Amino acid sequence: MNHPTATSPHRITIVGGGAGGLELAVRLGKKLGRRGKAEIILVDASRTHLWKPLLHQVAGGTLDSHEDEMEYLAIARRHHFHFRLGRMIGLNRARKEIHLAPIYDEQGEEVLPPQTIPYDTLVMALGSQTNDFGTPGVHEHSIMLDSPESAERFHDRLVNACLRAQARARAPGEGRFTVTIIGGGATGVELSAELHMTAKIVSSYGLANFDPEKDIKIVVIDASPRLLAALPEKLSSAVEHELTELDIEVITNARVVEVTREGVRLADGSFIPSGIVVWAAGIKIPDFLKEIDGLETNRINQLVVHRTMQTTRDPNIFAIGDCAAIPQGEGKPSVPPRAQSAHQEAATLAKSLVRRLQGKPLLEFVYRDHGSLVSLGDYSTVGSLMGAVARGSVFIEGTIAKWMYWWLHKHHQIVVNGFFRTWLGTWAETINWARNPRIKLH
Repeated sequence: MNHPTATSPHRITIVGGGAGGLELAVRLGKKLGRRGKAEIILVDASRTHLWKPLLHQVAGGTLDSHEDEMEYLAIARRHHFHFRLGRMIGLNRARKEIHLAPIYDEQGEEVLPPQTIPYDTLVMALGSQTNDFGTPGVHEHSIMLDSPESAERFHDRLVNACLRAQARARAPGEGRFTVTIIGGGATGVELSAELHMTAKIVSSYGLANFDPEKDIKIVVIDASPRLLAALPEKLSSAVEHELTELDIEVITNARVVEVTREGVRLADGSFIPSGIVVWAAGIKIPDFLKEIDGLETNRINQLVVHRTMQTTRDPNIFAIGDCAAIPQGEGKPSVPPRAQSAHQEAATLAKSLVRRLQGKPLLEFVYRDHGSLVSLGDYSTVGSLMGAVARGSVFIEGTIAKWMYWWLHKHHQIVVNGFFRTWLGTWAETINWARNPRIKLH
């Protein structure tokens, strides 16, 4: 791709099509791309977008990822931006260009060669990946829910385990098939409840010899003193109570030192035999971002930025989402890596980039914490609301919390697809819910 000429529109290149990056591309496409005031390019290593907070449902089989995925090429066509398939591997700030790795198919044949994409303004929205903290055996013997593919791989293994339990009776003294989830944050907690529900539903499809209470054991391990350590203690206590009621074993203040083919070893020397291990303990940003072409990064490879979301060493490069360390003020931590953060950042940066092309000063990002919601499948949803509702936080649970959790996903769909398409999609989901099995069985 050639560099723009003096008469070409300003080129804004966004790397990463997660919640923040995709919403930013859609907003800029509507405001600038449609009017020819700028060329908007979105780059992502995947052909489709799935809202990441739904991955635990894909893993449990209650959501078919293929039904909820959005095609980047189709979204780009509707919203006046361009999509480029590729994984970023390098940056040349002097030449204002990014480098993408070649793309290969399943047979190893090259689909796309290495690419170079120029920019006038670059926005890094690469998201995050699970942090293994250098723990031995994690990559070899556990699953990390970083993508729909990994979630589907987990689901296949879980269904296979249920089928094996149905095919043979357990020998006397033989333990239950154990799923160990390392990490007591939102991902680990939501996954544990989803799996419990999945096992119960699977047993109802004619698996007379499979008893989910006797054949499947779910364990959640966290190094912190309590689950959901970053969230209010009342919310944490409510979640732990719900999991205990479901006979899900919760182990806190426990540090994992090794994952093997047979299970998980803790720092106190104890060993938990495990059929499947899921690692969901902490996040980090892809290693290639660390001090990429001289940009300032922190210990987990986040790009350090100003309140305007500009990187500290290059005013033409911005960062949003999990890969950005955005300050909130003196003595306060950076903006937390949540979906609501990425949504707010995308909305602010879209306004800022329009102002930038008009020669106006950039806006400073102000994070507004609207609270947190944790879904426990069909059993419950709990959360805390903050901000405009009341001073401090208000604890909610049950139906109200469940509907609010559902609305978060719908709001993201409305931003990307518009109200009418989201309304149609919701009706289609309702029809499929009545037509299809409650969970995927393949």
